[in-house]
Amino acid sequence: MNYIAVLALWGIIGYLFGSVPFGLVLTRLAGYGDIRKIGSGNIGATNVLRTGNKTLALLTVILDAFKAGFAAYLAYRFVSKEAFYFLGYATTFNVFASLFAGVCGILGHMFPVWLKFKGGKGISSALGFLLVTYWQIGVIALVIWLAMAFAFRYSSLSALTAAVIVPFATYFMAPPVYTFFYTIVVLLVIFKHHANIKRLLKGEESKISFKKKA
Repeated sequence: MNYIAVLALWGIIGYLFGSVPFGLVLTRLAGYGDIRKIGSGNIGATNVLRTGNKTLALLTVILDAFKAGFAAYLAYRFVSKEAFYFLGYATTFNVFASLFAGVCGILGHMFPVWLKFKGGKGISSALGFLLVTYWQIGVIALVIWLAMAFAFRYSSLSALTAAVIVPFATYFMAPPVYTFFYTIVVLLVIFKHHANIKRLLKGEESKISFKKKA
């Protein structure tokens, strides 16, 4: 089997799935205009919530999570399950291809070619990816995010806290190949939150609001 060709194919599929900007599409269809012109300027669910439309924000979360997770699921189902070794550790090729496709899906969400590579922060896509590929880790990340969000009402702080916990939890709970790919996702999430980190340190970060805007 030509491993590189198969991975390239699933990488492209994952990226294209991930690059669909559901937050932007949904808010425009709902009459809110360009979501990039309000709040943080992001196309993700948190910024969609700033329109005050909770249903639209929830739909954005679901669709954004669906992207990378669905790519990972398809790769897992249709790629050969033959033995595969990565960095000296045994796994199967469909698991490796699944994780690769999912990471590419998250990259597509963060850097969509259709929006000049200016996309979302990848939180919803990352969560969907975790839930599909190793649901226990996904549940841990979700619980941490919810707990931090309700306690402090900072979406970015909640996401960063959950992200930092993920590699450590994965190291103790899952095979090494998961730790490798999940760490890449965490580094990408932290990178995309660099502006949020600066605002958090300055005390200027916006809190999550559930009030509908006029």
